[in-house]
Amino acid sequence: MTEPGRRVLPVLGSPIDAIAFDDAVRRIGAWSAARESRCVCICNVHSVVTATQDEAFRRAVAEADLATPDGAPVAWMLRRQGAAGQRRVSGPDLMLACLADAERRGTSVYLYGSTEATLAALQAALRGRFPRLRIAGSESPPFRAATPDEDRATVARINASGASSVWVSLGCPKQELWMAAHRGRVQAVMVGVGAAFDFHAGTVARAPAWMREHGLEWLHRLATEPRRLWRRYLYTNTRFLWLAARQWLRR
Repeated sequence: MTEPGRRVLPVLGSPIDAIAFDDAVRRIGAWSAARESRCVCICNVHSVVTATQDEAFRRAVAEADLATPDGAPVAWMLRRQGAAGQRRVSGPDLMLACLADAERRGTSVYLYGSTEATLAALQAALRGRFPRLRIAGSESPPFRAATPDEDRATVARINASGASSVWVSLGCPKQELWMAAHRGRVQAVMVGVGAAFDFHAGTVARAPAWMREHGLEWLHRLATEPRRLWRRYLYTNTRFLWLAARQWLRR
């Protein structure tokens, strides 16, 4: 189901949408209102580098209905290829804008991922921000592969809830693989938003706006979680620079 007028450009081989933030919100809102089974990937540096090494993940991104440029370097790569004025379309910001749109439309949402404690805090925060938002359900899946019976039960719960969109917080690449596996089975738009649940629940502090605007959100996350993230950022950032330079020289 290719969207008319969709424009994608390659970033390290992955097709990333050249799209304005408001257009992404409208597109997700329209799909949600129709309860279409769609996949939306939010792609930062870690995502596009992972796609060069993991074939299943690469396919999940390539076959997504929308792959937004989350990271500032990814948006920069699009601008260098002619997408003038392309800015970040980040997961946490997109989630809030789409939930505001869902509240306005009267459509319901489902929260899938993270922990029970984070989900409880998230729902409280969202009800304070969007008092008329319909949260159809939430679920913290086990930190292991689901059995076939468990998976069928999850799909049945989501579909029975009537949710128009499912917000998925399982981390990369697990959330993208989960969405790809459930496309056509979950009758809702699935959006993988990573750490957005933690940010909006208040369990993890997000970078200040000035750092986000200058492409330094990764530095803030590294400073707050150095033991967990230093290896990832050292490797992925270095590899991104190398592969981006190689892509540009080939052009």
